[in-house]
Amino acid sequence: MSLADARAQPHDNRIDLTMFALLSVILPVFLVIGAGYLAAWKGGFGDTAVDGLMKYTQHYAIPCLLFRALWTLDLGPEIDPFILLSFYTGSVTCFTVGLLGARLVFHRDWEDCVAIGFCCLFANSVMLGLPITERAFGTDALAANYLIIALHSPICYGIGITAMEIVRARGAGTPNSKLPAMVVRAMFRNALVIGILLGLFANLASVQLPAVITDALDMMVRSALPAALFGMGGVMFRYRPQGDFRVIAMICAVSLILHPAITWTMGTLTGLSNGAFRSAVLTAAMAPGINTYVFANMYGRARRVAASGVLFATLLSVLTAAVWLALLP
Repeated sequence: MSLADARAQPHDNRIDLTMFALLSVILPVFLVIGAGYLAAWKGGFGDTAVDGLMKYTQHYAIPCLLFRALWTLDLGPEIDPFILLSFYTGSVTCFTVGLLGARLVFHRDWEDCVAIGFCCLFANSVMLGLPITERAFGTDALAANYLIIALHSPICYGIGITAMEIVRARGAGTPNSKLPAMVVRAMFRNALVIGILLGLFANLASVQLPAVITDALDMMVRSALPAALFGMGGVMFRYRPQGDFRVIAMICAVSLILHPAITWTMGTLTGLSNGAFRSAVLTAAMAPGINTYVFANMYGRARRVAASGVLFATLLSVLTAAVWLALLP
């Protein structure tokens, strides 16, 4: 029985089936992370190997994934801007709450604050959001998910990189007049942004590539997320969350409770259809994605917090996402 069929079942059965589906999606993620942790613990996956693997994913594999996703994206003729307004109002609010909370409550330096804010900003819309929405409501319910995903990386990385470059420039005493040029240069030197921009260009220009190139590209894409998760296991072994549990708890609360609550409120106010409302709220209820650690590692800031935030929030999402699913119409 699928979750779509199970929604007609008694409340307790629906929750049980929901949690089973969540576990079936989340457990493989934990197994890959655990394999990387075990390899590092047993000495077969040292710091140099971890750094090399994360560099491969950050500079090559994930940019290929972003390029491929945007190049082949087909949103269809109908786009509801209120889906984006509902979801990204929550995203931007959570980034602000995470950044200011890290600064005012936990007294982290500004660069750490941006990385922590990014953890609250970037929901795992692909590895968790898509399969859970599909299992809960069926394949036909994914149109709104794809619309959110289309702009997820451009918007989130645009916010994160812009904020980090501004903070770093101010820390270096750069005059305000030079800030825009510095931010633009940093954006266009970033492999992730380059992958996004090339994918958008290829999509708009209807670029066609030879099959041999797309096959090679697909090989890179398939390696991106498993390699990043395995590498993050090594990172977890290196950066144990000592003294960071309150910050991690804030990330979990903002990501799993505040973001979907804001999206729910905005979706209600803007009159989203049931299908779009479900997709937006459920995607907002997902834990931070692996890209939050990629961002933290890219700047060398709050890496321990980012890695632990992904791990603990993903585990907690088994419970919180089941609650949101039970509340959805």
